[in-house]
Amino acid sequence: MHFVKSRLYISIIPPYIPAPRLVNRMAGAAEVVLGLGLIFESTRSVAAYGIILLLIAVFPANLYMYQKKNKGLPKWLLLLRLPMQLVLIGWAYLYT
Repeated sequence: MHFVKSRLYISIIPPYIPAPRLVNRMAGAAEVVLGLGLIFESTRSVAAYGIILLLIAVFPANLYMYQKKNKGLPKWLLLLRLPMQLVLIGWAYLYT
């Protein structure tokens, strides 16, 4: 979705992060590559560590979206999304 709905993703990148278009493309590409890496046993562990790093890297955008750019989503849902990152990190860790 980073490539299909890029304006949405760019809009939730905090203003202190430079080159939001480039950051969005890089995050989208990383999601695709790391997702593919999970498929193969030989790359699964490295991909899982990459996903953990990516989840940490995108946390500021999720926080910024909760604080400033709700995009019509309920505030409680955006708040729930924040600790959900920890659950996803834990899930990814199972594949390391």
